[in-house]
Amino acid sequence: MNVQPQHPHTREAFYRRDRRSVRLAREFTHATLTDWAATARTDDVLLCVSELTTNALLHGVPPGRGLLLRLVRHLDEVIRVEVHDSGPGRLRFGDPSPESEHGRGLLLVTLLADKWGVEDRNPGKAVWCEFVPEGGNRAVEGG
Repeated sequence: MNVQPQHPHTREAFYRRDRRSVRLAREFTHATLTDWAATARTDDVLLCVSELTTNALLHGVPPGRGLLLRLVRHLDEVIRVEVHDSGPGRLRFGDPSPESEHGRGLLLVTLLADKWGVEDRNPGKAVWCEFVPEGGNRAVEGG
């Protein structure tokens, strides 16, 4: 993990394509939310960080590369989570069968986050979600 110093309302960390990176991303996120005194929706944010980093590591990060986790606290106290990967492909959002062991990550993000979406990058994509402290309208953008 490589943590870069940033503006106090933006924090970033880079993670290798490694299973331990999901735990490290959650720990980084928890420490950041605590530092910002933005703990109203910690459980929701941590679960979405887990899902988005897991998806990126399994489907979006080519061998030898990693992912960037960016956390932003806006002036209106909205917390934005961004997971950037360099892999090809689009997200698949479907209705998994009850027998399936996969396919529920984005469903959880949809249920927990107030907004989420996907932005194309060259290479790869950034999947993001936002959390209003007291909850708000849920929406999907750019997907």
